[in-house]
Amino acid sequence: MRVVIVGGVAGGMSAATRLRRLDESAEIVVLERGDHVSFANCGLPYYVGGVIPKRESLLLQTPKALSARFRLDVRVRHEVVAVDPVARTVIVHEVDTAREYVESFDELVLSTGASAVVPPIPGVGRALVLRDVEDVDRMAEEVADVRSAVVVGAGFIGVELAENLVRRGIATTVVERGTQVLAPLDVEMAAPVAAEMRKHGIRLELGAEVASIQADTVTLSDGRDVPAELVVMAIGVRPESGLAREAGIDIGSSGGIVVDDHLRTSAPGIYAVGDVVEKKDAVSGRSTLVPLANAANRQGRLVADVIAGLPVVDPPAQGTAILGVFDLTAAMTGWSEKRLWAASRPFRVLHTHPLSHAGYYPDARAMSVKLLVDPETDRILGAQAVGGDGVDKRIDVLATAMAGGITASRLMDLELAYAPAFGSAKDPVNMLGYMADNLRIGGLRTAQWYEVDDAIATGSQAVDVRSAEEFAAGSIPGSLNIPLDELRDRAKEIPDGPVLVLCQVGQRGNSATRLLTQLGRDAVNLDGGYRTWRDATAEQRR
Repeated sequence: MRVVIVGGVAGGMSAATRLRRLDESAEIVVLERGDHVSFANCGLPYYVGGVIPKRESLLLQTPKALSARFRLDVRVRHEVVAVDPVARTVIVHEVDTAREYVESFDELVLSTGASAVVPPIPGVGRALVLRDVEDVDRMAEEVADVRSAVVVGAGFIGVELAENLVRRGIATTVVERGTQVLAPLDVEMAAPVAAEMRKHGIRLELGAEVASIQADTVTLSDGRDVPAELVVMAIGVRPESGLAREAGIDIGSSGGIVVDDHLRTSAPGIYAVGDVVEKKDAVSGRSTLVPLANAANRQGRLVADVIAGLPVVDPPAQGTAILGVFDLTAAMTGWSEKRLWAASRPFRVLHTHPLSHAGYYPDARAMSVKLLVDPETDRILGAQAVGGDGVDKRIDVLATAMAGGITASRLMDLELAYAPAFGSAKDPVNMLGYMADNLRIGGLRTAQWYEVDDAIATGSQAVDVRSAEEFAAGSIPGSLNIPLDELRDRAKEIPDGPVLVLCQVGQRGNSATRLLTQLGRDAVNLDGGYRTWRDATAEQRR
């Protein structure tokens, strides 16, 4: 069996090495148009920032090493320029000599990845992107001599780059067309990330676009100029599916190659993996793009299993992702609330703001966790977390629960590792389960931060049950402050009509809402409390 793999790195090299482990007799050829077939592309921003000091740390494997260990025929600087599905051949352009030759295959794996989106802005020719080792070499050379930089795009890569440019002492501005950083997150979860970036000196231009790029500045859509000796485009990627398209292989509406759950394309004997393919969404079941390294690695292994005849299928993609931003961590899995709104899909929202571990143990840090739940089935639809230590652990547990079909209420029954230095006896994940169960059985009604203004405008009285000191430090306009411990004796001070109860994070509000409900009042608790409202409205209050 002769297997040709187009493209290396995560998907292609995972396929090649896995296939060799499964079939010693297979002839495996890897054709990579770039200089490097195996490198740590997720580490590129950290090499720019000096966090990873040695370039060679990014280079994971060489053709020589892969040949010695796995007997792979790896050819760098060999670009596949055409595929003939009927003849089962590819035309290969040898970059160094300009020679072209034909390579035959029994099975073909396309792992061509995705390319950076670069809009047609005047002057964009001097802007850099960051996708491979050649890109990072250019960027590392330029950052050595610049004092100002503009990063266009505040997605995961844009935010990571901005942080690392600041670590190099470069005055950095991030320009983002949307009104928040990290668009996959909901606004109240992204707000702490924006605050962390500003705290470390990054200038955020939200709701803005770059109109043109000059020699050492960029001009924004409102006419303002921003210093920019270095310009980096980080507005997203698109699948490199042109090779497949020209070969007559089916391409989806998002531009990715259409594959089935065995990663087979519409052409017999041709498979595709990684950023170039459309994946099945775990929530909707529809096709989507998920350009993540773990998905590419997983698909690379899986396609080798399929070629070797093993009974495997490609699981749906949840889009679990994480990044660090200075002293903060942000992570997510599944769908966001705004995505559920856009799809007109029913959902419940839960916010909690627990500590990373037991509060009496030193160095506990607060985090914000959000859970999205199907109100009919109690199915977990998505989760987000932002904070310090422990964010990664919680989002991984929630992602695992989501993948395993564990319902939101059942989170309260999970037996998670506990010691004071690592968590709480009631872990934040367990607490989400308790909250979800309360909502499921109808034991509590909640309101969301974006419902506050309408509730007050239509006659609800906001009652803040925090201490007087907490209330004085910041409150929702129009709130009446009655501390929880005084609420029984002072409940009559609350005007007639509906009551919107709030505290700092929602826990005391839960107790107050239950008390007022048993006293005959129409009361709802503000989910996530004042802290969620404060974070969600931070930009509009700037």
